[in-house]
Amino acid sequence: MIFAIRGILISSSIFVVLYCALSVTVCNLWRRVWYCGERHQQRRCADLLFALRMLPFGVASAVTFVVAVPSFLLLEPRAGSESIGPMPSILGLCGIVLLIWGIRNATMAWMRASRMLAQWSLKATFICSSPIRSQKSVSVLRTSADVPPLTAAGIFRPTVWLSRAAEFVLNDRELQTALRHEAVHVQRRDNLRKLVMRLVAFPGMNGLERAWRERTEMAADDAAVSSASEALDLAAAVIKLSRLVSVQPAGEVTMALVHSPAESVNARVERLISWNERHDVPNRHSFRYSLCAAAVAVTTLAVTYSYLLVRMHAVTEWLVR
Repeated sequence: MIFAIRGILISSSIFVVLYCALSVTVCNLWRRVWYCGERHQQRRCADLLFALRMLPFGVASAVTFVVAVPSFLLLEPRAGSESIGPMPSILGLCGIVLLIWGIRNATMAWMRASRMLAQWSLKATFICSSPIRSQKSVSVLRTSADVPPLTAAGIFRPTVWLSRAAEFVLNDRELQTALRHEAVHVQRRDNLRKLVMRLVAFPGMNGLERAWRERTEMAADDAAVSSASEALDLAAAVIKLSRLVSVQPAGEVTMALVHSPAESVNARVERLISWNERHDVPNRHSFRYSLCAAAVAVTTLAVTYSYLLVRMHAVTEWLVR
C-alpha cells in the first residue's frame, strides 16, 4: 500500500510539473505560432491552435504513463523504507486536485448541455438531413423560437437545431449554406473538442481558446461554400442571424452560427464577401508529414527507452529527497 501511494504521488508530481510548465509556455508563445499560421487555410490554423491547446496535457500524460510509471515500477525497490518528502507530496496532491477539477468541469459542462438539449427536444420536430459534401447526412431539428437561431449541439450524436425565427428570416439558399456550415462543425466534432478543453482547463488559456473558436468558425465558413454566390448567401445568413436576440444563450459546448463578438462576425462577413477558391485548398501532404513525425517519435522512443527509464528514476529520486 505504501509503495502504491508513493508511486501515485511521484507520478502525479511529474505530471503536474510538466503540465504547468508546458501550459505556461503555450500561454506565452501561442500568438507567435498563430501569426505564422495565418497565411495557411483556416482549417489548418484551427487544428494547429487546438493541438497547441492540448499539447501540455498530452505531453505530460505521455511522459507520466509511458516513462515515469514504468520507471517507478521497474526500478524502485518495493521493500524500501524510503519516506516521501513534503515536495512530492504537495505536488502529487496538486496533480490529483488538478485532474479532479478538470473532470468536474467537463462533467458539469456535459450535464448542462444534456439538460439544455432535453428542453429543446420537448418542442422539436425533424426537418431533414443536411448533407456534408462527400460525407454522411446530419439530422436537422426545428425547435421553439426562444433558443439560439442555428446551433450544432450534442457530443457523441450531434445534431443541428434550427429555430423558427431563423427559418423565417432566411431564404432557401441562405438556409442551405447555413446548415452546411453547422454540418461541418458536426463532421469535425467541434463540440467534443470544446468539452475536452473543459477537461484540461488552465488559467490564462482563454485567449487561445477564443482564437480557436474564431478560426473554427472561419474554417466552417470555407468548407460550407464552393462559389462566390454561396459565400454571399452565407454572409447574408450571418448578418441576419446576428440581429436575432435569443432568450436562451447557446451552451458552452455548442457551435452556433453566430455567437462570437461583433468584430469576429464582421471579419467573417468580410472574408465571405471577398471569397475566392484559395480559401479552402486541401493539403494532401499533411497526413504524410504527421505519419512520418509519429514514426520518428516512436522509433526514437524505442531506441532510447531504457536510458529514459534510468534518467527518469534519477529525477524521481532527486524529487523525493
